[in-house]
Amino acid sequence: MTLAQRLWIYQTERFPLAKTVPLLACFSAASITLSAVLSDRPLPGISAYIIGFLLVFILFFQLRVADEVKDGEDDAKYRPERPIPRGLVTLRLIVSLGVMTIPFGIILALLHGAGLIWLLLLTWAWLTAMTFEFGVPAWLKARPVFYLLSHMAIMPLIDLMLTGIEWLPYGSAAPALWLFIALSFSNGCVLEIGRKLWAPESERVGVDTYSGLWGPKRAANIWLVFVGISAALLVGVGMATGFTFAFGIISIGGLVVCTYAARRYATTPTAKAEKQMDTLAGLWVFGCYATAGFLPLALGGLP
Repeated sequence: MTLAQRLWIYQTERFPLAKTVPLLACFSAASITLSAVLSDRPLPGISAYIIGFLLVFILFFQLRVADEVKDGEDDAKYRPERPIPRGLVTLRLIVSLGVMTIPFGIILALLHGAGLIWLLLLTWAWLTAMTFEFGVPAWLKARPVFYLLSHMAIMPLIDLMLTGIEWLPYGSAAPALWLFIALSFSNGCVLEIGRKLWAPESERVGVDTYSGLWGPKRAANIWLVFVGISAALLVGVGMATGFTFAFGIISIGGLVVCTYAARRYATTPTAKAEKQMDTLAGLWVFGCYATAGFLPLALGGLP
């Protein structure tokens, strides 16, 4: 196979563009739009949205590269079917591609100006620390809750950078923006836990999952707690935009669906239920960002 063919297979398995691009487009556009809505300012130009999407795409690809570095030893031992252990591509190639995106990110931030480069550098600093497990890999591995929280802390930093595309030129952000940034943190936990709720027959030696750590029932309940936190924060965003009722209806409806799915998985953690939880986690996060960023516009929330 050619290099292009091998990289195409790699992305389908490790960075699926069909799923990643819509979610990142929604995330970046919603962040920029909501920042304007909360500050009662006009929407920025199309260039701001393009820069936001490209930057978040670069960052999420770099997150995938960081995972390849962190998990390289475990993948070789316990997940030999993955692209790098099986020899489809090399770790050096993937790391090189990640490094090559750095100057593009710098150029994009400098093109926007207004100090965006500093928020990007702050995000990169945390990403670098994550890649090397903050210098305490064994300590973090033995404490999965701290591992989860420390790694998901990058989500608010990414959202701070994205919203900064809108508010930095004005010098300040809307006070209520913290609700949306906190929503990014809780949604990150929803995604991370949701993709690691496995059926018992799917569990593998050497592969850490939350279902394996806590058991399916407890893991599903903890996932549901983070969904509930996200729902509450989404309602808070609705209150800040003046559309509490509409946001509340969507939040409650989504929470009911998630509760039903979590209870079903906890009771019967089959392979089908495992896949449904992973899918639902992604849909929940997509729905939160779409609601927060675009529902106020649909309801006339911009001057």
